[in-house]
Amino acid sequence: MSDLDAFRAETRAWLEANCPASMRTPMPDREVVWGGRNPHFSNPDSKVWLEAMASRGWTAPLWPKAYGGGGLSNAQNAVLQDELKRIKARPAILSFGIWMFGPVILEYGTEEQKLTYLPDMVHGRTWWCQGYSEPGAGSDLAGLQTRAVDDGDAFIVNGQKVWTSYANHADWMLCLVRTNPDAPKHEGISVLLFDMKTPGVEVRPIKLISGASPFCETFLTDVRVPKPQMLGTLNKGWDVAKRILQYERTNISASGFGGGAGLELVAAAKEQIGLVDGVLADRDLRSRITRQKMYERAFNLSMKRAADEAKAGGEVSHYASVLKIAAAKLNQDKTELMVEALGMDGLGWEGDGYDAGALKATRDWLRAKANSIEGGTSEVNLNIVAKRVLGLRDHQ
Repeated sequence: MSDLDAFRAETRAWLEANCPASMRTPMPDREVVWGGRNPHFSNPDSKVWLEAMASRGWTAPLWPKAYGGGGLSNAQNAVLQDELKRIKARPAILSFGIWMFGPVILEYGTEEQKLTYLPDMVHGRTWWCQGYSEPGAGSDLAGLQTRAVDDGDAFIVNGQKVWTSYANHADWMLCLVRTNPDAPKHEGISVLLFDMKTPGVEVRPIKLISGASPFCETFLTDVRVPKPQMLGTLNKGWDVAKRILQYERTNISASGFGGGAGLELVAAAKEQIGLVDGVLADRDLRSRITRQKMYERAFNLSMKRAADEAKAGGEVSHYASVLKIAAAKLNQDKTELMVEALGMDGLGWEGDGYDAGALKATRDWLRAKANSIEGGTSEVNLNIVAKRVLGLRDHQ
């Protein structure tokens, strides 16, 4: 038996012994685990599952064991993911820290920062948010104006961030600030890490058209951030910022924008519209659903290829922008088709006359409108693809 076969056998046995039965079922939105200082577990098995996975470092299986990770090789991680998929295991935790910020702390952080922040991410003890966009600097992120002024052993931060995902729940923020206002806009930017309980931090949720409030405004007034909480080099934060965006775009593409358990498109269409000679009665809708399923299949193969290339080269490239564009289109088209397939049931908002799955589908459709904006607009990503992937020249 090879070492990898032995690892697979050990992993399979461990998962069978430690993954609760309820963690092998589709995960409803109410049971998603984000962790944090005050974690919520609507299903007690979620806590058991998180603690078990974190004890092995398998919430961040590729991170070094010195920082709480699993220390697995790429080949071992592929086995682990296969075995998790085999038993239909839920993610033990959803974490911006693990997806985006941990990897850049590993790359740009000091040893003290790695030891301070990474183990808490692995164990789900902290919930992180991202202080990027501002009212006057969304698509043009480098135009940010939040200022950080040197005050001896700390920076004093003043400004405003917007569209800060889950800032009202987060414990820590990774924040882009301007530390040299006289430098060109892509320079003079630094990255600070700070506790959301720091005096001067105020968060206000933004209610979306879907009725949810996952985004927030964040106001920063004389927020004091100790200098050891700067990530990377002073005034060179744009390099860190771009790296985080690559991880963000890859991960939100892979996650399908965080869609929870809901109705399945083909099954919903068959139930609402009916069949003729064994196929969906509406020929036009049938054709568009088929095209959608083909697009989804091609997208999933592209994601797999990108993951394989990243493992081989250890890089998250500008190809992440390609995936982000495709993922936004995929999810927006899928949610729109779902609402259409549901007919009148797809237009419900509340009331006993509507199925819970149909009500969720309506909200998912409205929520999907933001997919081509969040994580970098599709227009910005198209420019990145044109310049960095295809090598096209700027228009003169």
